[in-house]
Amino acid sequence: MHILGTVVVRPVLPERIAGLQELSHNLWWSWTPEALALFSSLDQELWKSVGHNPVAVLANIDQTKLEEAAKDAKYLKAYDDVYAKFKAYMNPKSTRYSEAFPESKDKVIAYFSAEFGMHESLPIYSGGLGILSGDHIKTASDMGIPMIGVGLLYNHGYFIQTINQDGWQEASYKPLDFSMVPAEKATDANGNEIVVQIEMPDRIVNARVWIIQVGRIKLYLLDTDIEQNSVADRGLSARLYGGDNQMRIAQEKILGIGGVKALRRLGINPWVWHMNEGHSAFLTIELMREYVTEKGLNWRQAIEAISPKVCFTTHTPVPAGQDAFGSDLMEMHFWKVRNELGMSRNEFMRLGQNPGQPDAPFNLTIFCLKLASFRNGVSKLHGDVSRHLWRDVWPEVPAAEIPITSVTNGVHIGTWIAPEMARLYDKHVSKDWRINPDSHKLWDKAKIPAGDIWSVHQTLKQRMIDGVRARHERRLRRLSAPLFEIEAAKSILSPSVLTIGFARRFATYKRAILLFSDVERLKKIMLTPGREVNFVFAGKAHPADRPGQEFIKRIHDYSKMPEFKGRIILLEDYDIDLARYLVQGVDVWLNNPRRPLEASGTSGEKAAMNGVLNFSVLDGWWAEGFNGQNGWSIGENRHYNSNEEQDLIDTNSLYSTLEDEIIPAYYDDRDENGIPTVWTAMMQNAVRTLVPEYSTHRMLHDYCHEIYVPAGIAGESAGENGYTKAKDLAGWKQYLDGVWSDVSLESEIQQRGEVKRGQEISVSARAFLGKLDPKEVEVELYAGKLVNEEIVNPQVVKLNYLGYRDGAHCYEGKITPNATGTFAYSVRVIPTHAGANFNDIVNFICWSR
Repeated sequence: MHILGTVVVRPVLPERIAGLQELSHNLWWSWTPEALALFSSLDQELWKSVGHNPVAVLANIDQTKLEEAAKDAKYLKAYDDVYAKFKAYMNPKSTRYSEAFPESKDKVIAYFSAEFGMHESLPIYSGGLGILSGDHIKTASDMGIPMIGVGLLYNHGYFIQTINQDGWQEASYKPLDFSMVPAEKATDANGNEIVVQIEMPDRIVNARVWIIQVGRIKLYLLDTDIEQNSVADRGLSARLYGGDNQMRIAQEKILGIGGVKALRRLGINPWVWHMNEGHSAFLTIELMREYVTEKGLNWRQAIEAISPKVCFTTHTPVPAGQDAFGSDLMEMHFWKVRNELGMSRNEFMRLGQNPGQPDAPFNLTIFCLKLASFRNGVSKLHGDVSRHLWRDVWPEVPAAEIPITSVTNGVHIGTWIAPEMARLYDKHVSKDWRINPDSHKLWDKAKIPAGDIWSVHQTLKQRMIDGVRARHERRLRRLSAPLFEIEAAKSILSPSVLTIGFARRFATYKRAILLFSDVERLKKIMLTPGREVNFVFAGKAHPADRPGQEFIKRIHDYSKMPEFKGRIILLEDYDIDLARYLVQGVDVWLNNPRRPLEASGTSGEKAAMNGVLNFSVLDGWWAEGFNGQNGWSIGENRHYNSNEEQDLIDTNSLYSTLEDEIIPAYYDDRDENGIPTVWTAMMQNAVRTLVPEYSTHRMLHDYCHEIYVPAGIAGESAGENGYTKAKDLAGWKQYLDGVWSDVSLESEIQQRGEVKRGQEISVSARAFLGKLDPKEVEVELYAGKLVNEEIVNPQVVKLNYLGYRDGAHCYEGKITPNATGTFAYSVRVIPTHAGANFNDIVNFICWSR
């Protein structure tokens, strides 16, 4: 027979359940268990085979099953309830945000990120940054924040990981069928597809714009795999974090510059711009170009106009997370726009360099820090680390005043809390916790019975075990393992055995192999009869990260040792689906990064949401969340002198805490029903103290109050009266550039040695101001307790002007120390200006020498 051709026949939704099409194209289903059940119950096997993808289910299901569902009274009742809930969610009378900020409820916040982790069926994420981005916009939807997301739609996504028989990671890529994802092509008012052009050194690259609906939020994703582009350019949006610097700079131009152009074509004029990491840094260059070519500002004025409404979140202190491009590569890509801006090559490069480093590459983090007025790390400790790490950007600013704050990351409750645990909270906390999960008042009153929380946990643990067994068995079958190994995989792990999970990116600073520092001691810990311990590992190393892959190989080898076989389980292809099983079902979540390199570490927050106890280095969020009764710590809450010292201390702490605290708490002190009383008390404490503080509702509350709304207001102020304020500030700073080098200062303190608490200290200063008038400056005493050669909790006192004497402007003042111990002081001159704040003077500070 000669086949002439083929067609794909798709099922037709019966009218009675036609709303499934609308539901499938809004990712609201991904955090709504009842909606997920509507699709999974249509065909359980199909649901699993298509990766839990509602769009793919509706495209491939047998027509008869749809007809049956449309006649099934029970299914129709569930459908009607879910559809009504969806419509009510999409059309609220008011939201948390609109009630808190009625004047800005329609002013758009644009959130740019290189990756968004929404669901396992949409693999355009690689790790914590992407998951955080996904949780960020899901929560913005829940809270009614007028946000849009901007990113890239990778047609090969992040790699699929397999681990071969020898334990080495292998990476492969599967094309993403855009017809099987809940994405629609963006169109203009005339129904034409929106395609934007991004200029590359020798060509134009075209990018199509897609829309994915995430609850009430629109996520706009750019894609270069279109016919107008060359074969090479069609691959620019193929893979996340792939290729060399040429590929990275092209991708980041598409995200930043192309993202701005896409929003303009859509008629969107954001109130606030948020760069989630430096990958979208070039959006500020496009904004500068707009303000220069369309609004008639010069480049300095353009910076003053856009900077107040630009926010930047830095996520990592690890150098591999900081993109930097050489001068020649930057010139190749930006010479034309640089000329449009009226900037010299050196002026342009200095935007991405530390002062005094003219030969340094253009660092995107430095560029974002300079162009944004609101900058934050993602935990309190990370904020402090970032202030020290990036202090060379503002070399005259003390660490305590470096303009980088912090907003500690959280996680999206709907995505990460198991439905069974959520129903437990409904019963014993209040149903209001779903709307206001960050309300400490609700959680402080919570009294969840030990038996109830333990019962739910054991249910989730069994589900986790079932999932681990299935994944482990699939790998063994793929490797054609002996039948006895495959059969053994069906009984690995046990709900009665203490099970500890470790799952994350296999970057070396996360120290995945720390547990194996003393294998003989580990054997004693794991194999004591009646007090056994099992470990489950999962995670991907970047395809170019050979040391990270070697960590995977070593854990694989340990898992094959006879003593550890079936007790140390290494799973492949870590994704959102596996993460859910693990954070909901293990007993303990292990995290042992090299402090202070873990900026936040949100996987432990997901575990805590489910009553799973954390066992972690005091880094990132756990440095704030740990209270001694809601989990355990590894190591000490301090900086170490060397990596070797930290490894030694942390290893001993890890082992001894397992031996002396964790294992006894799990196996001992059980009541008549077999419930571990010490353990469940810690679970209750963890839920009560951690759920409200580490949800993205609290995180977005902080962003709105501390960053978004202040940034929006500041941006409006900068643009008033034809950008008068921006022009004035730019002119003032340019004036200071020409005169500040002539400023110097001498000072003298009258009291030395020792003073008693409450006693005043007097200071005098002589300022040499050059061409500046004393009305244009202030002289300040900067003082505070000296800790590790730095002034902490500083007191700043303005000195009184006495007049011009003997060739200098004279000042004096007094201060009463606010702390005992070594009290340090210095004196400085800063410029003053009616429209300026501290952000505006960070480059103009002169200290007494």
